[in-house]
Amino acid sequence: MSNDILNALHAVLEARKQAAPESSYVASLYAKGRPTIAKKVGEEAAETIIAAIQGDHDALVYETADLWFHSLVLLAEAGIPPQAVLDELARRFGLSGHAEKAARAKS
Repeated sequence: MSNDILNALHAVLEARKQAAPESSYVASLYAKGRPTIAKKVGEEAAETIIAAIQGDHDALVYETADLWFHSLVLLAEAGIPPQAVLDELARRFGLSGHAEKAARAKS
């Protein structure tokens, strides 16, 4: 995702915090609270896994989009902008996955 798309989507997600639950799917998720949003992320993760195991390219793309979307809703609900995740990915870029995990274990 380009930063432009992420920033535009984040702005919409933030605006939906002020919307009536009956007017917006995202507003209805916010009204139900973080546990419901987190559960939705888990459901989308499971659907992504199933699509991957089945080798269904189109379904994998579709389900990953749902997973990313609902993850962004969860982040917005928590007051975390997408840039925070991008910054974390940038911090990890070029690090060995084994070295990064070992560094976390020492913390």
